[in-house]
Amino acid sequence: MASLTPQFSDTNSQTIVATIRDLFEKRGSSMYSGEPVTQTEHALQAAWAAEQENASDSLIAAALLHDVGHLLHDMGEDCADDGVDDRHEALGALWLARHFGPDVVEPVRLHVPAKRYLCAVDAAYRARLSPASVLSLQLQGGPYSPEEVELFRAHPHFKASLRLRGWDETAKVRGLVTPPLGHFLDSVERVLAQSQLRAEFRSSSP
Repeated sequence: MASLTPQFSDTNSQTIVATIRDLFEKRGSSMYSGEPVTQTEHALQAAWAAEQENASDSLIAAALLHDVGHLLHDMGEDCADDGVDDRHEALGALWLARHFGPDVVEPVRLHVPAKRYLCAVDAAYRARLSPASVLSLQLQGGPYSPEEVELFRAHPHFKASLRLRGWDETAKVRGLVTPPLGHFLDSVERVLAQSQLRAEFRSSSP
């Protein structure tokens, strides 16, 4: 059964960042199922791809944390091989939503639907999927129907989710050198600071 631990202990941005760092340090060395990289390497490569495209801090944070749900459950790194969809996108989004806004949470929640969308509209994309990604696609419901495609296109975070999906697909390179985790946690901390400022402004408004 999936769990939602560790929880964020308070709303201080430094504490939240420390919790995320600790999660990667304790569980990020597990392999990204079926791929030649660890969970941490995959996260860093995705965030690095986002930064190279001059993405916003929110999207860099989303790229770094898009698969955090894999680190939150106790199903094991190879649960897909046993026919189990760990619903990591929903688990991660729920965990992040306690302190992050939609600009981070929604691309994370939608990066699996984005894959299902792309498999429905882009045959070349579908043909490039790794065997592990093909397996997870089957468990996640397969390509979208025409009706689901149209509904997904109408989502306000549609374009952001496709950008994140692209970074996700490229982030599987064995031995790729990226900046360290702390480099990208700076983006996370800036996003949290901005969220806190907005919350303080709302609470002080008449």
